[in-house]
Amino acid sequence: MTTQTNSISAGRWTEREKLIFRFFFLFFILQALPLSIDFFKIVFGFNWLYISYGNIFDLTRLSAKFIPGSDSLLNWLIVAVISLTGTAFWSRSKYKDANYNELYYWLRVVVRYRLAIGIIGYGLIKFFPMQAPFPSISNLNTSYGDFTNWKLFSMSLGIVPGYETFLGSVEILAGLLLFFRKTATVGAIIILVFTGNVFISNLAYNGGEYIYALYLISFAVFVLWFDAIRIYNLIALERPTQPNVFKPYFNNNIKPIRKAVKGFIIFFFIFFYGFKTYSGSHRDPYQFPKTKGLVRAAGIYNVTEFKINNRVLPYNPADPVRWKDVVFEKWATISIRSNRPVLIDSLNDERIFTHDKERNYELAGSGGRHYYAYQLDTINHLLLLENKNFHYKGEQLTFKYSRPDTATIILKGVNEKRDSLYVVLNRIIKKYPLKMSRRKALKL
Repeated sequence: MTTQTNSISAGRWTEREKLIFRFFFLFFILQALPLSIDFFKIVFGFNWLYISYGNIFDLTRLSAKFIPGSDSLLNWLIVAVISLTGTAFWSRSKYKDANYNELYYWLRVVVRYRLAIGIIGYGLIKFFPMQAPFPSISNLNTSYGDFTNWKLFSMSLGIVPGYETFLGSVEILAGLLLFFRKTATVGAIIILVFTGNVFISNLAYNGGEYIYALYLISFAVFVLWFDAIRIYNLIALERPTQPNVFKPYFNNNIKPIRKAVKGFIIFFFIFFYGFKTYSGSHRDPYQFPKTKGLVRAAGIYNVTEFKINNRVLPYNPADPVRWKDVVFEKWATISIRSNRPVLIDSLNDERIFTHDKERNYELAGSGGRHYYAYQLDTINHLLLLENKNFHYKGEQLTFKYSRPDTATIILKGVNEKRDSLYVVLNRIIKKYPLKMSRRKALKL
């Protein structure tokens, strides 16, 4: 494989520029490579014969990570220290006088492809609006003040799926532009504007993706830097500006390989991932559980009677024991509102979980309700509830249910403290303005 300059001189590098380049070359290469403690778990943890959109998203989301948990700037510090050490050895090696124009070209290729894959990873789960789904029944019946800033922001996006699709299309377009050298700068500009807003939004609403957004921004800045001075001279200073001075040349043996690799990357991360995401959006959106709930039970229910240990508890909004209302979702989740305090699950970084018990979007960033996944035994009419919040791990309730009519559910069983409960639930007929179009009037 060879590259060479075109007829225009590629320019000379000063010793200071070479030193700075060595550091950034190592820094961005290390950031672009999947040097993550999660790499083997992701790559070898799923069936390659049946790849889901979640598996591909995890691949696009990989970044240099040496510390378990959420993204941290400490990982960046570790990469910077390694890069500084590598720069010192490089500066003393026989490769210190390498062809820096050629290295710069290939580094930019790696960075723009990594940036394209990363931005498309998020673009497709927005284009098929899954990242911020429409609020659940429980969410629609939770007080505004019981949500964290991040959850309010996410639900505000979820109620306008058309806008979410538009945002996803912008990210996909930017990623496509990055795959081609002549349009990469335009793609980088789009990402700086778009992902810059994502970064600020995460800071303002206490989101969990600001580190990764900054990661993508740093890559976009690097890609743009190649043409930044020329753009400034042309547009701001209105001066004559030369085009790029380095042009790659590939011999005839390399051209087919290059095209095949590029074609595979575009096929896999655009068409194949796009197909999988489209299919997943119809069959298994990842934010909410997929297990079906009790048939024809979805809705909000008022607690008209509540007995604990055969003692009737009258309605009292300050009572931490008596339930106020109960929501049955379409999937196997029940949420219970009471005056019992809720320790909020504040984990809000983007993850696509396969198993229902790990899918926490419906309760994350939300107080005022306790969320329970349940197992349904339709033969014996049993409900086994388990609190989904990791702060209440192991909390279980068991009920035998009956349905005397289509609007009533009666629960008999024990709570997490083994107290006997008898609860009568009556469905509340409720319309939600958010689900109605502009032309439909809400009748009270």
